[in-house]
Amino acid sequence: MKYCIHDITLAETGQQKIDWVGKWMKVVNRLVQKFDKEKIFQEKRVAMCIHLEAKTAYLAEVIQKLGAEVWITSSNSLSTKDDVCAALAKKGIHVFAKHGASEKEYWSYIDAITASKPHAVVDDGGDMCRYLHEHPDYTTHLCGICEETTTGVSRAKHLAATGSLKYPSLGINDALSKYLFDNRYGTGQSTWTAFAHLTNMSISGKCVVVAGYGWCGRGVATIAAGMGADVIVTEIDPWKALEAKMEGCRVMPMRDAAKEGDIFITTTGEKNILRPEHFKRMKNGAFLANAGHFNYEIDVEGLKKMAGNPVKVHDDIEEFPLEANRSIYLLAQGGIINIAGGLGHPVEILDLSFGLQLASLHYVLSHPNLKPGYYPVPREIDELVVKERLLADGVSIDHAN
Repeated sequence: MKYCIHDITLAETGQQKIDWVGKWMKVVNRLVQKFDKEKIFQEKRVAMCIHLEAKTAYLAEVIQKLGAEVWITSSNSLSTKDDVCAALAKKGIHVFAKHGASEKEYWSYIDAITASKPHAVVDDGGDMCRYLHEHPDYTTHLCGICEETTTGVSRAKHLAATGSLKYPSLGINDALSKYLFDNRYGTGQSTWTAFAHLTNMSISGKCVVVAGYGWCGRGVATIAAGMGADVIVTEIDPWKALEAKMEGCRVMPMRDAAKEGDIFITTTGEKNILRPEHFKRMKNGAFLANAGHFNYEIDVEGLKKMAGNPVKVHDDIEEFPLEANRSIYLLAQGGIINIAGGLGHPVEILDLSFGLQLASLHYVLSHPNLKPGYYPVPREIDELVVKERLLADGVSIDHAN
């Protein structure tokens, strides 16, 4: 067993967290029983680059239980939970991850797990896909990549469109069972849970500015509105902008919204959505948080140039003093707030997403001769996951004639 973690003595605490979420992973547990009979995972190597917390760790454990050798790292060092990493290492999983790891360490961890020459990959953001393209010697056994996020799927589609995608890539994020639930309800609830936990402040009565009205953005906006906030949406897509307006949100450019917002949440997957021209217009006491995958949606370096070094005023809250006796507050260093500053998506929501991941890995390993290219998750897998959830919840539905 190989690992590079912060502290192996944290394993007991981490295992308690993993065991707790495992009790509520109904779909994943049902699929484990189904797939265990087929032995598809046995003697295979699965490499995972994903936000490394209790729920993702449980997915790694069940993949190991099905007979695979698991190599895992974190897709974002700010969301990494060191006690969970320790628990996985103690279970014999090859884990390379530390909270707050440097960019150099991050890529060294990517190298460590891809050097295992995996048969299948779980990616979260597309960095492992990118690295495998740069190191084709690591892909001699690769059957396919299962990509979790909007950002990673966009990257894979771009590579496919330009004829540069060298391996089969399944877009987990494009499955109905993923974006209808994970992106909307998962991001929506966990973002505001993390905000409330970090600040101990009310959301009702505040003006909330949500950048982007994709499935994540609409989840954040919907729950904010349900909690009594005045919601403004900023968008570049005219259809999504109109949809936001039709659903009761105010819509305007970020330049105008910057003057009105009490809380700003970015959900776009793009760089520098909030930048100095916006910081200059924000009111005293505004909060900035990012709910997107990568920590570049808020121009933190630009903010530091304006304000100097921040003052840590609370756990995961930094104060940036500006001119005219104003201060604005950055949450979780601009990392993905629901995991970097909280516990991540609700267990029942990620149960659906990881059910898709598990079933998609099974599909990839069962079809070792897929041609390079982007693939949607097969309809039968998408349907299997949501039907398993309905069965587990004791819900029956009508059948089409």
